[in-house]
Amino acid sequence: MRIAIHEDLMHLYENPIGNACSVRQGDVFVSIGGKRPDGFCESAWKSLEEFVVPLSMGQGDFYDGWMRNPLSAMVSCNDGFRPVSFLLEALEEDGT
Repeated sequence: MRIAIHEDLMHLYENPIGNACSVRQGDVFVSIGGKRPDGFCESAWKSLEEFVVPLSMGQGDFYDGWMRNPLSAMVSCNDGFRPVSFLLEALEEDGT
């Protein structure tokens, strides 16, 4: 995953806020049964959920071959000031 920070846009348009995002590069979250993981940002989850749920059911191949691995997706949260790109991958039940 990657986190982009657009400080110029934040300076121009954002009201100062205490903690907008607690995700750090390298964090790993596991969704069990397509459910939002504990501690995962609810707003970001809304952007990812439409991909996580099908992946949790063994579905994939989004947009007819968009990803090299059909059981994956690269999706960003919708925070325009600090978008976080997440690599979503389906795991086997044993976590592999």
